[in-house]
Amino acid sequence: MFAQMKHMAIVSSNCNQEGDFYRDVFGLKRSGLARAGGAVVVRDGYVGLNLNPRAPGRQAGFDHFGFEVEDVETVFSRLKENYPKVKVLKRPGNRPFAGISLHDPAGNVFDLSQKGMENRRDLYVDGDEAMPRRVSHIALRVLEPDLIAEFYRTVFELMELEKPSGDPNHYLSDGQVTLAIFPWQITDFEGSGIERPALDHIGFKVESLSAFKADLDKYNVANPAADDRPEKNPERDVRRNLFAKCCFGQFQMADPDGVLIDVSEK
Repeated sequence: MFAQMKHMAIVSSNCNQEGDFYRDVFGLKRSGLARAGGAVVVRDGYVGLNLNPRAPGRQAGFDHFGFEVEDVETVFSRLKENYPKVKVLKRPGNRPFAGISLHDPAGNVFDLSQKGMENRRDLYVDGDEAMPRRVSHIALRVLEPDLIAEFYRTVFELMELEKPSGDPNHYLSDGQVTLAIFPWQITDFEGSGIERPALDHIGFKVESLSAFKADLDKYNVANPAADDRPEKNPERDVRRNLFAKCCFGQFQMADPDGVLIDVSEK
């Protein structure tokens, strides 16, 4: 494939806790303990997940993702021809796997790197390897899903997967990870807190749901949540029901920072 989704990023005030969670529950390989204000990296053998410290004024949560492409100049040429309003920003050389940042027509930010770029470090220098639990998809909610899907097909040659008739979503694959693009409608949040169009959740495939849930239970016993809000809450039910509509998931949950995670068995 011309492009591969090779990293994601979560902005967090608890990077070490988040890193321990993804290591202990999903078996991801993680970097060492982050110093104060430092980032943590975890990796499933194919996709890296950067846990970046939250700076003042920056929103926490699932923040962006990144592509590795065969040739960045081809991307720039396609943008110039088809999407001249999209701007490109070169990043500091100390950022692993994020040499260039840009955005889609809806303003969703993502990173761009070319194979062989010299700005890699930490777990990003490791070769790819299959692991029992891995990222399978990421989901994005946008106002105009057809327009945004066309952007990722045109610029990055992602493959459109077959879907049932009448399904309003788009499922674009790089051969390993799927970018699911959902329509955002304010009415979907009736009875709940309204969330803006943005990245929605991360999906994982695991070797066994029962084994995964056992590891999750073990983690929760050792790390009891501090959330004192009532579990039975109508607003939570609305969000859970919307989240559960993703066709890939079998089990819905959230990480310690509240990032939504969809889990399914291989």
